[in-house]
Amino acid sequence: MDLVSLIPQFGGLLYTLLAFVVALSVIVAVHEYGHYIVGRWSGIHAEVFSLGFGPVLYSRMDKRGTRWQIAALPFGGYVKFLGDANAASGKDSEAMETAEGDPAELRRTMHGAPLWARTATVAAGPIFNFVMSILVFSAIVLTRGVVSEPLTVGEVQDLPSGFHQLTEGDEIIEIAGTMAPSFDDAVAWSGFTRDIPVEPGLDYTVRRDGQERVVQGPYLFPPYVSQVAPRSAAMDIGLQSGDVITAIDGAPIFAFDQLKTAVESSDGRVLLLDVWRNGETLEFALAPRRTDEPQADGGFVTHWRIGIAGGMAFVPATEAAGLGEAVVGGTVQTMAVISSSLSGLWHMITGAISTCNMSGPIGIAETSGAMASQGAQSFIWFIAVLSTAVGLLNLFPIPALDGGHLVFYAYEAVAGKPPSDGALRILMAIGLGLILSLMVFALGNDLFC
Repeated sequence: MDLVSLIPQFGGLLYTLLAFVVALSVIVAVHEYGHYIVGRWSGIHAEVFSLGFGPVLYSRMDKRGTRWQIAALPFGGYVKFLGDANAASGKDSEAMETAEGDPAELRRTMHGAPLWARTATVAAGPIFNFVMSILVFSAIVLTRGVVSEPLTVGEVQDLPSGFHQLTEGDEIIEIAGTMAPSFDDAVAWSGFTRDIPVEPGLDYTVRRDGQERVVQGPYLFPPYVSQVAPRSAAMDIGLQSGDVITAIDGAPIFAFDQLKTAVESSDGRVLLLDVWRNGETLEFALAPRRTDEPQADGGFVTHWRIGIAGGMAFVPATEAAGLGEAVVGGTVQTMAVISSSLSGLWHMITGAISTCNMSGPIGIAETSGAMASQGAQSFIWFIAVLSTAVGLLNLFPIPALDGGHLVFYAYEAVAGKPPSDGALRILMAIGLGLILSLMVFALGNDLFC
């Protein structure tokens, strides 16, 4: 292989690394700023606020005596408070002994502050991650809007069928004699889509320019690729948003469910796809992969998947969402990420699903690059999902993580005194060992799953 042929791969690697560093830096900055600002409000002095680890590339001292710095290894960050020995908030015994002679100085240390101040400061990191996710998801709802009522044609998808007579602004009244319900009524919408005849061409009763008329249109859910999942079989072979799959192993299809049925019954066999893209028919071969999918009841079901999302034959028109509606939507989305993450972890522990569902740094970096390549909104959405995951991970009751410190504080609240310094050192060492083991395990998944 010559040098010129390596340039595209090298460029793709740089793009992936850049997307990963940007995503991680934003999340870490928000998390650590939560610790910093609540600590400051609580009267605890921050000596260092660092983005990254290792050699310092840039630093400045602010008027409060906090050093803000950017370090060479952009894979995390920390706030070092007065009295901390390290980034994990271990106690600096010498500094604490010095501070004990001055009650005012002792109050400014992390380990000499009241229990409420320490608890609030530690809990603020994950809470800021969750708040960031809610705000981002809410902003996306505000940007996208909500589906208009009644269901109205927005942008018409570019499909290979020649009988697409729908136009932007058409209000959908019926499809093949079935009344179109409110898009927000999930039960009615499910029944509506189930009752639509699976035929390549359908009669649409629409209201256009104030008058009802019947026009021809394609099946409501064609085999249209609206989104390609990162690290999926579809992404690996180069399927793109906007592609339309017209045949599988030479057999023509016109409905997304036909594609879904062929993939689920493939048992992993390689499928030959005819793909319509910008007026040209391309051929692809791909093998579906086993995928563990979360269910509404908290369980998981394993299916064969290729990693694409479908869509309707048209993009529904939208209208502006209210601020309250957007915040509720953002909160629900954040809670859904937390719920599915906890469910997935539990099912991996019990062996119900494969541990390969846990990604490490390589997998997260690849996903970062893939989401960034699909547009700014997809990348920002991914950052919000990752922010929720980071906040949740930090709440696990493992020493050296925020959750471990909160467990120590809970013990102190009940026992009336903190664990001994010796016990804390042993527990912190165990916690660091667990974290390193988890990182190695996740990295192994990236390399071998």
